[in-house]
Order: sequence, then C-alpha cells, then structure tokens
Amino acid sequence: MSAEEILLDVEERMEKAVSVLREALAGIRTGRANPGLVDSLRVEVYGSATPIKQLASVAAPEPTQIVIRPYDPGTLKDIEKAIQASDLGFNPQSDGRLIRINVPPLSTEVRKRMVARIRELCEETKVAIRNIRRDGNKAADQAEKAKVLSEDDCQAVKDEVQDLTKQYEGQANDLAKARETDVLEG
Repeated sequence: MSAEEILLDVEERMEKAVSVLREALAGIRTGRANPGLVDSLRVEVYGSATPIKQLASVAAPEPTQIVIRPYDPGTLKDIEKAIQASDLGFNPQSDGRLIRINVPPLSTEVRKRMVARIRELCEETKVAIRNIRRDGNKAADQAEKAKVLSEDDCQAVKDEVQDLTKQYEGQANDLAKARETDVLEG
C-alpha cells in the first residue's frame, strides 16, 4: 500500500465514523420536534422491516409535533404499531390519513440522561477513530517492511494519520457539544 492509499483509507474511514455519530445524534431528542427522531424507526410492512422514510413523509410543522403522512394509506396501522412498539416513548394519534406525534417537553432528569448518551456516543466514535489510526499506523509499518515506504516516509504517514485523528476527534467533540447545548436549552 502506498502512502497516499493508506492516508486515503484512514481519512475515508474516519469521515464515516463521524458521519455515523452525526446520524446517531440526529435521533436524540431535544425539547423540539424533529423528523430525525423517528428516522431510525423500521416498520414491518409487506413481510420485511422497512425504514419509515421509504413509507411516509415525515415533517415537524410545529415545535412540539411530528406529522407522518404515509404514501400508501394501507401502511398507516403498521407505522402506528411500530411507533408504539419502539422505545421512543411516543403516543401516536391517527386520523385515518396521517399520524400526529406530540413531543412532550423533556424533564431535567431525561435531559441529563440524553447528555450522558451523547457523551457515550462521542466516546465510541473517538475510540473508532483511534482504532482506525492504529490500523493506518500498522499499514505504514507493513509498507516499510515490504520496502514500499522508506523509514522517513513511514514516519511522515504516521504523523499525517495522527493529524487526521486529531482533526476528526475534534469534529466529533464539536458535534457532541452542539447537540448537548440543544438538549439542555431545548
């Protein structure tokens, strides 16, 4: 593996780790309604678990309400069941055409649990980034052993991998801090 290939692989994987964190944080409730709260929901329809986004449009017309409008009215009951069975703690109301979910305000205790979960997700992401760094360094060492990289080039790759590690850990921290602020102020 050349130095460029190692660095490209490391950067792609670190970007993916931060992207996964970003998606996970979108699903964490703040005091406001957000379509991201139900994005992770999978509905048992037509014999398979289908993401809710493929079955309905999800919107938040008001700060305390989410509206789910199924593309096929026949899936309304299945979507309603999936919401009730989920651990989101929502009570959906259906009028036969669409489902409304009222998002209750968060208690202080719930907010603290959410912040703890955000920190946990951030730490998991940083561990993943550090594992990617380890893999990148190992690849650089192997390339040096295989005489693809010189000792100086190997060290330069490791330095670059460390810079990427700091950059992506910083991004993870920034995302988590912003989400914590949303949860505590929401």
